[in-house]
Amino acid sequence: MDVPLWLALIAVGYLGCKLIRPPLWLVLVLLLGGYLIADSLLAPVIDTAVK
Repeated sequence: MDVPLWLALIAVGYLGCKLIRPPLWLVLVLLLGGYLIADSLLAPVIDTAVK
């Protein structure tokens, strides 16, 4: 079964927030930080580290 990446990320994020109950500010900081880093000069470095 092929599941789109965005759907898997939404499901894992929802379950993680439901089970672990992190503070809302921490979730927002991680989302915003990830968005900003993905569009920065560090993106190629992170891409090679992830792969």
